Amino acid sequence: MKARLSRIELLLLAASLLLAFVYFKDVPNNPVGFFVDEASIAYNAHTISQHLTDEYGAFLPLYFRAFGEYKSPVYIYALSAVFWFTGPSIYASRLLSAAAGLLAAVFLGLLGARITRRRLIGWLVFLFAALTPWIFEISRLVFEVALFPATLALFLLVLHTASKKESWSWRIASALGVLLGAMFYTYSVGRLLSPLFALGLIFFVSQKRFRSVLLTWAIMGLTLVPFAVFTMRHPGALGERFKHVTFVKPEHTRTQILVRFVQNYAGNFSPRSWLVSGDPEPRHHLPVMGSLLIGVVVLAVLGVGVIILWRSSETWWRFILYGLAVSPLPASLTLDHFHTLRLIGIPIFLLVLTVPAIEFLLREGKRDFVRRASLVVLVISILVQGAFFQWRFRVSMPREDAFDSYYQELLATALRRPERPITLLDKTPAAYVYAFWYSTLNNVDVNNFRRASQDEQIETGSLVISHELPCTNCEIIAERGQFRVYVQK
Repeated sequence: MKARLSRIELLLLAASLLLAFVYFKDVPNNPVGFFVDEASIAYNAHTISQHLTDEYGAFLPLYFRAFGEYKSPVYIYALSAVFWFTGPSIYASRLLSAAAGLLAAVFLGLLGARITRRRLIGWLVFLFAALTPWIFEISRLVFEVALFPATLALFLLVLHTASKKESWSWRIASALGVLLGAMFYTYSVGRLLSPLFALGLIFFVSQKRFRSVLLTWAIMGLTLVPFAVFTMRHPGALGERFKHVTFVKPEHTRTQILVRFVQNYAGNFSPRSWLVSGDPEPRHHLPVMGSLLIGVVVLAVLGVGVIILWRSSETWWRFILYGLAVSPLPASLTLDHFHTLRLIGIPIFLLVLTVPAIEFLLREGKRDFVRRASLVVLVISILVQGAFFQWRFRVSMPREDAFDSYYQELLATALRRPERPITLLDKTPAAYVYAFWYSTLNNVDVNNFRRASQDEQIETGSLVISHELPCTNCEIIAERGQFRVYVQK
């Protein structure tokens, strides 16, 4: 690799620095508001940073109980470390996700440079990754999945280093095993993808690597011991959420389930979803364009063709194709159509697949000019479409309803009144955490609140913050979206 930067690399460096600025610009304010899952994650990170316990008093829990489900631990503990230094805030929370998204792009750029030993390709892959809406939008959310792209990209970076060695040192095997374990605990889909990626290491088995792969599996297995203990102590707890989001029901035949699975799996590769519509959930995706850039998809498809025609014997590229193929499996088992979070593996592998395509277009030959011109056109299209998305992301109407951004205003209204405790009455056992989180930010003791069940008789004179529930014989103080503040008469 050249020691000095060429002019085009200097331009790419300048563009990269600009993108880094873009990732951190408007971090606390766009998206506007803080969704209930974000509030739950941040509040539990705060309690861990202060007392080493979750909101229910459990000491250093492996999984965090939250309104009918259990949240994965890696993001919460990482955020608790941030809060230990900064104190709780929306800014610090969103900053962690933004940094994780940018770090994923950095790892992918380093991977591109390592694969090709060309710095230029590394810069291009970094830019492609940082501009990809799918990666960027996840980096705006305080969700567990925000750390998954960086963890997967780092795993692939280490795996590529391992693929170049006849046998793996204990350090490489340990790094791979630990990263597989980290993916398992980072997000719920990791509980399926991590073992599948571990199974894919079979591609790398050789006479000299056999023990190395076994060691990697053994180290990963050790990381899963806490999970095994947790499931024995809490049988069925981690599968409770899956029961509500899956189409796999006892009343359906195996044929019905298989047909639905195949339809979902094929739908997750839909060009329309990738390039035009994206995730229909406005919380996950701004509905102005697809989740992927057209130029990136063209390069990834070309990359698949290059691998099939000329590089199918290379175990590394076999694993990348395998990784792309298994990434949609968790989402394909659920009811949702094109779920951005559960399909998070797809953009990572697609971005890696741009590498052989770029290499092919830069290769010298009889059609040298045509190839390079094609690459220039694709790069320009990616930069233009990526810039267009960034502009639309900032000028589009705030997604107030998607993030319940008005809750702070209603809570402030309630806190100005003298009635205590304030009753929290929710249709679903979730919205209470808004009060806990925002009160924490304003140094208000959470003991000012009392959670009530739907069938509970509310005492006369009680001040109530209600979620999705009508009130009878009450005086409405404030009302917005799904929430209302009232005094029970």
